[in-house]
Amino acid sequence: MVDRRLRSPAAVAAVIAGVYLLARLVTTGFFQLAATLSGPTSRFGADAGIADLAMGWDSQWYWLIAASGYPTELPVDDAGNVAENAWAFMPLYPFLARALGTLVGGYPAGAILVSLVAGYVASVLLFHLLRPRIGTAAALWAVAFFANGPLAALFQMGYAESLFLVWLLLALRELTKRRFGWLYLLIPLMGYTRPGVLAFALLLGLYGIMRWFSRTRDRLPARHVVHIIALGAWATVIGFSWQVITAIATGDPSGYLETELAWRRSWLGSEEGFVPLSGVITAAAMWFGLWGMPEPVGYIALGVLLAGVVAGLLSARVRALGPEIRLWSVSYLVYLLAVFFPQSSTFRLLLPLTPLAGAFALPTARWWRVGVLVLCVAGQWWWIHEMLARGDTFYRIP
Repeated sequence: MVDRRLRSPAAVAAVIAGVYLLARLVTTGFFQLAATLSGPTSRFGADAGIADLAMGWDSQWYWLIAASGYPTELPVDDAGNVAENAWAFMPLYPFLARALGTLVGGYPAGAILVSLVAGYVASVLLFHLLRPRIGTAAALWAVAFFANGPLAALFQMGYAESLFLVWLLLALRELTKRRFGWLYLLIPLMGYTRPGVLAFALLLGLYGIMRWFSRTRDRLPARHVVHIIALGAWATVIGFSWQVITAIATGDPSGYLETELAWRRSWLGSEEGFVPLSGVITAAAMWFGLWGMPEPVGYIALGVLLAGVVAGLLSARVRALGPEIRLWSVSYLVYLLAVFFPQSSTFRLLLPLTPLAGAFALPTARWWRVGVLVLCVAGQWWWIHEMLARGDTFYRIP
């Protein structure tokens, strides 16, 4: 029945528009309630409005970039360390929002409009990515989970996440169809929207290995080999290019890394330098120490969590999504483990794993899908309440 109704692209776009619009109405209601609950201890104050919440936290950094660009001299704190600054944020989203803002009444309106439209486009792309693998009905449920998910407030905030998802989902779709040409454009679009394109470089490496070992049953033409190698190198170059751009603009070869470490220093007080994988290990000890438990418990919990993630990625539900989505999920998680210091932004940084929503939407009992949707909406309210309505301490920063 659903397949017959969604045979044309126009029908798909219309149905998903309805799902997305209803989800945005729910989010708007949550925003209004959060603004009402915002008190004097909140970052937004007792007289906060929806617009204040929508342009809060990192939205301010993007707004600063749109207004005045990037600093040519890195700011430093009292200890002489590089302080938090705009170089931690990529330029495509704020510059696009600024351009659109000239038509719709200013940067804030342009930023929200970019996020809002990109969230809808990402919903359509998610449907088309998942439909061939899990069917029409399940793909629609995955879109509903995505549009109403715990991080859905970002589709109505001045953040770059939804725009990054557009490029990512387009890239994954092109990869699954083995149409490599568009990836040469999509990779820099990803790379200059938000960090994460190095994970796509790893994906291409793993994808090439997979294709090589399966070449006897799945032909691997020479042109595919050339594209995979060239695109992997291209994604790597783009991934490191922002460090080079930052170094040239500021005169500090380590300016970008020091900028990123500035956020970590705000949690730890000091940081000697970047060491891959050290962030997640340090955070495991830090968080469990804050919760009054011995540090070894944190390491054990981290091991259990990683084992659970591996088991999930090996499950039949995730395997049904296809190798490209699985390899992307592995690549992105490895990337986060290598470079990220887990803190209050962790949930937001997991949003690029959106294609895994299909694993929760596979054909099953209706109560399961309804239950997942309810949990998504409840999680969204929890996130909005903690990060926007309260937003009063270090672990309530989105």
